[in-house]
Formats: sequence, structure tokens, C-alpha cells
Amino acid sequence: MVPNNEQIILGADCPMRQMLDLLGDKWTPPVLYLLSSGTKRYTDFQRQIPGISKKMLTQTLRRLESAGVVNRTVYPIVPPKVEYNLTPFGEKLIEPIAGLAEWAWQHQEELKLVSERQQMSLSSQKLKL
Repeated sequence: MVPNNEQIILGADCPMRQMLDLLGDKWTPPVLYLLSSGTKRYTDFQRQIPGISKKMLTQTLRRLESAGVVNRTVYPIVPPKVEYNLTPFGEKLIEPIAGLAEWAWQHQEELKLVSERQQMSLSSQKLKL
């Protein structure tokens, strides 16, 4: 059961806030999207997510692992082999993320305008300084 909107927005331990803490950054959705198609290695993420730095990829994977969303399997071989896959909890995130992705594709023109407006606003704020 979902409480009223005030409780959702204002509650300190609100599940909505917890979900946004987990998913609300730039790199988590693409990492989870890639994992939705199966087990991946570190280099798979680097190749398939343009612009992600090694530092951000490592931080994202560690955070998702500690949250119980991603499994990390290290094979005791030389050179080391590490694989990542979704836990059952992580698999439950794929449908909502896919819904958001579909919404984004349907509204890509509006999202472009929002991004342009934000860039213009940031530029004008810098000029005022």
C-alpha cells in the first residue's frame, strides 16, 4: 500500500527516497541495462557505456554490489577474471528501468529542450558571476 504523497516525499526513510538513492545517478541505469542481458565483465561496461570513467564504473559496481543488486564473481586464475550479474533483487529493477527508458524515447524531443534550457540557464548564471 502506498501512503499519501506527503508521506512519500517527506518521510526520512521513505522507500521512494531509498529507490532514488539507489538508481538516481548518471551511470546506474546503463550498468543495470547492460546486466539485464546477462553476465558481463568489466571491459564490457567500458566498451558499451561511452564516457564512463574507470573510477565511476568501479564506484557504481561496488555500490550496486553492496546494495545487493549485483553479484561479483572473482575466478582464481591468472590473469584475474571478474564477472558481474544481477541478483534476483536486481532483476526486479529491470522492468521499471525499461519503463523509464521507453518513456525517455517517447519524449526525447522534450528532453532535448529541457537539457538545452538547463545549459542556457547554467551559462547565464556563470556570466552573472
